Amino acid sequence: MVTGQVIKTLAFYGQFVIPLVFLVGAAASFFGRRKREGLLRDVAGDSSGETVRTLNWKDFELLVGEAFRMRGFSVAETGGGGADGGIDLQLKKGGEVFLVQCKQWRAYKVSVNVVRELYGVMASQGAAGGFVVTSGVFTADAHSFAEGKNIELIDGTALNKMIEKARATQPVVVSIADAPIRAEPKLQTASTMDPTCPRCGSAMAKRIAKQGSNAGGAFWGCTAFPKCRGIKAIE
Repeated sequence: MVTGQVIKTLAFYGQFVIPLVFLVGAAASFFGRRKREGLLRDVAGDSSGETVRTLNWKDFELLVGEAFRMRGFSVAETGGGGADGGIDLQLKKGGEVFLVQCKQWRAYKVSVNVVRELYGVMASQGAAGGFVVTSGVFTADAHSFAEGKNIELIDGTALNKMIEKARATQPVVVSIADAPIRAEPKLQTASTMDPTCPRCGSAMAKRIAKQGSNAGGAFWGCTAFPKCRGIKAIE
């Protein structure tokens, strides 16, 4: 009887606790995703590279992980143990595993010892390859050791270029009413024949509705999206 009463009590409270746990997890995932996307936007918009150099080590790892996701990798954040920890990210693509060490060092060059350490872990875990990513630069010895070992060294400048290239190939998803519309990754420059936005006066670009009742139809969309959601029918 006591066991049955305990089970009933747990079941009663469980119907409230379990949905709450899932809700908290979903909220954490949503805000984490928003933060990573915000980091990408900030870095891509700073050609000087100063934004990358001023990130703390945790945000730097989030940024690097999102950059690899945009390259088609499945990313697991392993938490290497702080600014100078071990393996920070585990990547998967095509059935192969790759390991990543992030070194958010502003004032020092990444030495060959870091690359050797990664190579040893790759061998012990059977990884297909590895990456060392830093906001700074690498020593000549580090570059020399990495040659022929399927280890890619990505410094601050290369990371910026990787992010810009990945963002350029991503489709921009917008929403008008209930119809999600995907804009072409590269918007055409507005000419004198293009209309201006009826809401904010900015230039407009041709876009194609991909879903909903307007699927396949072309329309003019404001280039200031998402700040402005002005649209205009093509006559």
